[in-house]
Amino acid sequence: MRDIKTLLADDHAIVMEGIKEVLSADEEISVLGSVGNGEEVLRFLRKNPEVDVVVLDINMPVMDGISCSRHLKKDFPNVKIIILTMYAQKSFVEEIVKIGIDGCLLKNNTGKELIDAVLRVMSGKQYYDRIGTFNSDEEEVTQYKLSERELEIIKLMSEGMTSSEIAEKLFLSDHTVKTHRKNILRKLNVNNSSQAVQFCLNNQLI
Repeated sequence: MRDIKTLLADDHAIVMEGIKEVLSADEEISVLGSVGNGEEVLRFLRKNPEVDVVVLDINMPVMDGISCSRHLKKDFPNVKIIILTMYAQKSFVEEIVKIGIDGCLLKNNTGKELIDAVLRVMSGKQYYDRIGTFNSDEEEVTQYKLSERELEIIKLMSEGMTSSEIAEKLFLSDHTVKTHRKNILRKLNVNNSSQAVQFCLNNQLI
């Protein structure tokens, strides 16, 4: 029987515990640890190179799931990566495929789907079963009408990053980031960035 060693990364403790419970219920999967951001993932792997699969939230403080995946593919090429997202947006699909991420699924997936994803990537295949149903870049999160990119930007805003710093991190122009920020304020019907961040925190969007 296989013992697939996994590492979980999510900055929401309740979500993390739920994922841990799901994976631990499978007799072939064991959870070696759980961390809250991408930098902690890299530190954990340097000390525990036996990890087989990392399950990453796409939005985390300090280092997000996409940035962490780039480092993992470079420094730990044998480790399989499954990335989780809350919203079905295609805006990052091309990027994760380019990076070589092994699997992607929604956070509201069933426990069986997550287990299936882990087992499949360990067999050398990819798990993108539901990615074809993801919304196009033009479609937005229905409830608050924020795109995945806008959520990513407001997450960085909540960490105190300036427009220039966000632009550099996301490989965007300053103008593009400022446009996103204006659109965020308009969509949330708030007057400034502080109110936007507080709104998203209150509604558990970030």
